[in-house]
Amino acid sequence: MRPALRTAPRMKLYAISDLHLSYRANRAALEALPPHPDDWLILAGDIGEREVHLEYALAILTRRFARLIWTPGNHDLWTPPTDAGGLRGEAKYRRLVAICRAHGVLTPEDPYVRWPGAGPACLLAPIFTLYDYTFRPADVPAGAALGWAGASGVACNDEEYLHPDPYPSRADWCAARSAATAQRLAEAARQAPLVLIGHFPLRHDLVWLPLTPRFSIWCGTCRTERWHTRFRALAVVYGHLHIPKTHWRDGVRFEEVSFGYPRQRRDSHGLEHYLREILPGPN
Repeated sequence: MRPALRTAPRMKLYAISDLHLSYRANRAALEALPPHPDDWLILAGDIGEREVHLEYALAILTRRFARLIWTPGNHDLWTPPTDAGGLRGEAKYRRLVAICRAHGVLTPEDPYVRWPGAGPACLLAPIFTLYDYTFRPADVPAGAALGWAGASGVACNDEEYLHPDPYPSRADWCAARSAATAQRLAEAARQAPLVLIGHFPLRHDLVWLPLTPRFSIWCGTCRTERWHTRFRALAVVYGHLHIPKTHWRDGVRFEEVSFGYPRQRRDSHGLEHYLREILPGPN
């Protein structure tokens, strides 16, 4: 009898976000993650608050996955007051891109790549769009958004730590990023369907925050509401909300892939449990 042929394990694209490596428990979870030598991993932002957190994560994960794809979250872009003379805004973002490239990690500034594994042919498109306070009720004027959120006791450290330099505001930075990104996505979508990879939800109706609903103004921009259909998305990957969940809109799968803060996890599962399979996709 001839021995059965051994087949290679199916190559997968996984995703995780919001590792927040300033927490010791999260660093321990990262260190315990087993190798995935045939698989790719999306890091959808908020690795930590300091460059050392990004360096630490990439040093580990580039040895455990075949390839990494990164996009920044708001925490990654912080320049806290204790970081005297630290880079701010666009310069900080470019510095993080340079760190990723030094580790061979794909960023929103690099050409989109074709997924080489099983499943539908597609391009992997990391994006960075930020937010502009438009995820608010229609009767709240733009200039009143911060006051509307603050009236419910909600605040965001971005107002102090995330600087938009050289843009006048985070909303202006968001507008510039969104316009440039939409042009790139339109060109890419003519070649193949896309997997859109960002930190912030693309749609207002995905921002479900039962404890802090008015935090929505820091969660995205209405400029991206229809990107999943406009740019032929097979799937959309995001984080930021710390509420891992799968949603469907117009037949497109939206995956919130946060790991989050230790206090938010009521289980004893390790980081492996939180990896979300994006491609070839769950059965």
